Amino acid sequence: MSVKDMIKKSVLESVVYNQSITSGTYITIIIDMLAALLVGYIIYRIYKRFFAGVVYSRYFAVTLIGMTVLTCMVTLAISTNIVISLGMVGALSIVRYRTAIKEPLDIMYLFWAITEGITLGASMYIIATIGMVVMLIIIICMSKMKETAGAFVMIVHFTGDAKDAILSELKSYVYSVKNTIMKENDTEMTIQIDMNKDDGIAEKVRAISGVSDVSMLQYNGDYHG
Repeated sequence: MSVKDMIKKSVLESVVYNQSITSGTYITIIIDMLAALLVGYIIYRIYKRFFAGVVYSRYFAVTLIGMTVLTCMVTLAISTNIVISLGMVGALSIVRYRTAIKEPLDIMYLFWAITEGITLGASMYIIATIGMVVMLIIIICMSKMKETAGAFVMIVHFTGDAKDAILSELKSYVYSVKNTIMKENDTEMTIQIDMNKDDGIAEKVRAISGVSDVSMLQYNGDYHG
């Protein structure tokens, strides 16, 4: 059968020409949509539980549910024949989204909801279930790693030759000098120290002769602007 014949057959068998739907198709559609609703709600709860950004957006979290259901519906529509699928691709290709997503992990959750909707719309329940389990394991591992890993940035202002004494105080830590700004009577030194919690090193450095002030900033690898 040629491509022309396939397209012609698909047009003649499309919903436009044939409105009859079997009871089995109704059952499949209902099961897929309910499964998408349930999976979307699970993704919503996981997002809410493990959110670690700056500002939690309830509207974005609810969007994950709707995105899963809508993607499932689109997949159910385009899986019927080739004509509808081509028309749907053409219609969706003109849509442009301008909303900026500030949290990088939000993109992962959004794509997770979309892929779950696609697999459920295709009635691939095993793939959808395995994907849910694997993603949940990844998210749990990421949250644990974030709790254990950490670093501090120490900003020290001092005068004279206090630099050697400061670095000598830090010799038991893994550290690196990131920046040194020398002024007329004052020097500012920025040091990154790898440790899980502040154990009082700031007070020890502050007690060194020539040090005027010390600032400690906890850094976990995330920047928010």
